[in-house]
Amino acid sequence: MKIVEKSLSFYKEFERKSGPHKETTHYCPGCGHGNVHKMIAECMDDLGIRDRTVFVSPVGCSVFGYYYFDCGNIQAAHGRAPAVATGIKRANPDSIVISYQGDGDLAAIGTAETIHTANRGENITVFFVNNAIYGMTGGQMAPTTMIGQKTTTTPRGRMETVHGNPIRMAEIIATLPAASYVERVAIGNSKHIMKARKAIRKALENQVANKGYSFVEILSTCPTGWKMDGPDSRDWLIEEMTKVFPLGVLKDDADEREGDWYRPVKGFEPAKRDTYLGADIPDEVIEKVGLKQDLMCKFAGFGGQGILTLGLFWAQVGMRNGLHTSWIPSYGPEMRGGTANCSVNISEKRIGSPLVEKPNALVVMNQPSLELFEPDVIDGGTIIIDTSIVEGRPDTARLNAVLIPATEIADEVGTPKVANVVLLGALAAASGAFTIEQVEKTLRATIKKKNLIDMNMTALKRGWDHVKNGG
Repeated sequence: MKIVEKSLSFYKEFERKSGPHKETTHYCPGCGHGNVHKMIAECMDDLGIRDRTVFVSPVGCSVFGYYYFDCGNIQAAHGRAPAVATGIKRANPDSIVISYQGDGDLAAIGTAETIHTANRGENITVFFVNNAIYGMTGGQMAPTTMIGQKTTTTPRGRMETVHGNPIRMAEIIATLPAASYVERVAIGNSKHIMKARKAIRKALENQVANKGYSFVEILSTCPTGWKMDGPDSRDWLIEEMTKVFPLGVLKDDADEREGDWYRPVKGFEPAKRDTYLGADIPDEVIEKVGLKQDLMCKFAGFGGQGILTLGLFWAQVGMRNGLHTSWIPSYGPEMRGGTANCSVNISEKRIGSPLVEKPNALVVMNQPSLELFEPDVIDGGTIIIDTSIVEGRPDTARLNAVLIPATEIADEVGTPKVANVVLLGALAAASGAFTIEQVEKTLRATIKKKNLIDMNMTALKRGWDHVKNGG
């Protein structure tokens, strides 16, 4: 005898703000979310993935998934579920990540995140509940609202000439090469529901097998927003919605795919790679090195001084020597003369956040940056200052100060534009993390204009020698 009971992937009691509700959800009678929740939970049970699953819910009727699913749960800002899901999956590749979204969320404010996540082929599963209306906030027109459909913001019905046509997200996603599996199903009659369950299971199986991005659009009812009773809303979905949003598989490449990072678009031919990119193939340059400590670095100065490029060079040195790296910039709106800084982390371990709030190495190329960031450097940290430009001096009792006239040295080499490379050499020497040969090899591989390599090599060596020879 088979016992039918609540899925183990649901909490035993649905505790909400209004108190415990052992059996009922908060969804309106006739809403499709409850059915979709049930099918997802059953598939989680069947596949044995509950302990690995992270359920991402953004704003909308789907936001309260964390009331029901007994797994990892994260609420995302409106439309940002795919971006949050990407971060979770990349940080925890063994997790099973579900992005659960409605049409107002996914196809309006979240359109960019949706398309770019699919275009990258992220190994996540997206369940898109489409009821053609903003159900949670009063029944306004959504991107998927159909021509002639009345809502609170289109009391005369959606008009093509005024509001445009409903967006068919499944068709858009299916055009992207990296998307693995795209299907549209419905919560209509019993046959529809069986097909929906099959599609939900396949989308999760694809992620378990590392087959890439899966997208299941689920046509659902919203009796409250549509101002219909349950049976009428179900009939309207079957008779009207499916005309605009045809059901079926739009793309299924999953069975042909292997690996975590499937990329169907061909790369550059090896013989032409240097011509196009101005760089060697990274794998040919990598050397594995060890670090005495993580390098948490901040680079700061004026826009136009090459501060952000300096940070990129330093990150490349770490990456090409087998280490985990991150680089994140911050700059003002001016192309020249505005403030600019960037954070670079280099570590033997995975990096949790790209931000550097307490650097153990700071490179500054203007006075405001010295005044702003010096207090943040940890005790015993290194601060490198371009004394050609910066008049102030750091607290040498607390910090290891490297004073170098980088811009003057760069002038002697040939142009002040390579002052940032002089500072790169100084930082490499002061940190003791890399040899001059390792840094030179990185520069040769990353500088695009080959006629500038010799000048940059000279600038690098001058900065290195200045520190090694004591100024």
